[in-house]
Amino acid sequence: MTCLPVCSFTAGILLTAPWSIVHLQTGSQAETCALGRSRAQLEPRSCYTASMQYREDICSGGRISALGFGCMRLPKESESERLILRALDLGINYFDTAYLYAGNEEMLGRIMARNGIRDRMLLATKLPHGKCRAPGDTERLFTTSCERLQTPRIDYYLLHNLVECAQWERLCGLGVDAWLAQLKAEGRIGAAGFSFHGSTDEFLKILNAYDWDFCQIQYNYSNENFQAGRAGLLAAAERGIPVIIMEPLLGGKLAGGLPKKAQAALREADPQASLASWGLRWLWDQPQVTCVLSGMNTLEQLEDNAAVASATLPNSMTPAQHEAIEAARTSFEAAFRIPCTGCNYCMPCPKGINIPAAFAAYNSSYNFGWFTGIMGHMMSANVMDPNPHFARSCVNCGACKAKCPQHIDVPTQLRAVRKRLEPGIAIPAVKLFAKIHNK
Repeated sequence: MTCLPVCSFTAGILLTAPWSIVHLQTGSQAETCALGRSRAQLEPRSCYTASMQYREDICSGGRISALGFGCMRLPKESESERLILRALDLGINYFDTAYLYAGNEEMLGRIMARNGIRDRMLLATKLPHGKCRAPGDTERLFTTSCERLQTPRIDYYLLHNLVECAQWERLCGLGVDAWLAQLKAEGRIGAAGFSFHGSTDEFLKILNAYDWDFCQIQYNYSNENFQAGRAGLLAAAERGIPVIIMEPLLGGKLAGGLPKKAQAALREADPQASLASWGLRWLWDQPQVTCVLSGMNTLEQLEDNAAVASATLPNSMTPAQHEAIEAARTSFEAAFRIPCTGCNYCMPCPKGINIPAAFAAYNSSYNFGWFTGIMGHMMSANVMDPNPHFARSCVNCGACKAKCPQHIDVPTQLRAVRKRLEPGIAIPAVKLFAKIHNK
């Protein structure tokens, strides 16, 4: 695929490499949304608001909101509906879900159908490649996603959670490469891409193995050189394809989970900015980033993130702001011992251990003190139950380790949790208390 570098579009302003500003003549909404067949196929009909920044997908001609709505951790349906409708009003047009997000596609489909908003959205969902064992499986899984979402077309379709090129090669043996081309030719998908959680080397192999239309990587100021990392970001941008960013705040850890020293560094640099906004600004400051996905569960988060998205242009951060980010990163990495994002892919544990909660408690014990950590751990282990599930219940089966997109050695880290948060006398004492309490 031969494309120009990705560029950014704001209301009436096209930012082209090297980010010179060119004022555009804007026309009616119908004119804006019908600028050729490829653009018309990918763009929602009610496209843009004056306040949101858009970055252009040069290969398709479509424009993607700089802030995308990550739907994996949506709250209950009534609240999700309010959030999605408000997101559209704020100019967010990219919505990301997946076949494997339990109940997620169905809920999003109901919300779209009730409100007649499908044409205002760029919809992304993902194929669970591990469930593809025979050539017909891909079509069946795609059809199921479309039925759940109540739409015949997916704008951005991804192979979910590729880790190594061997997985792509296996899928090619099932004809997935030709099938993706067929879906595009038939207009059932607008773009074919992949999400990634492996090493930089494997990312580059996959990137060069197919004529991809876009990709999705985990990237944030704590993970600049982790997984695909900055090297992967630059390589994808060099190919001219959009790069969608997931885990921009590391599952919220770079907002509510920052240690006090990191918070102080950021607040000293800008007392008015939210902690979350720092992580988002760091990403949008980089011209290679197309869209940043955020799982926003409250209107406050949504409004704050949208405001930052509308205001942050590439290369706009000052040296002092970058220094504040670096200070926060150093403090965070010293305290954040286990890089769990709380995605829950490791669950359920055969022994009932709440693995993400155990890791969160362990990290909290370093961020906020041992007592805070142990109290959180006891609650997540359900100590009031006659049969609580502690980290020491782990039998080292390894099922969780194989599923972790962060490549955490889960059994080993559970032993660390046990050592720090389950000292010898603590468990018998807690069990005795629970026994007395439950009488």
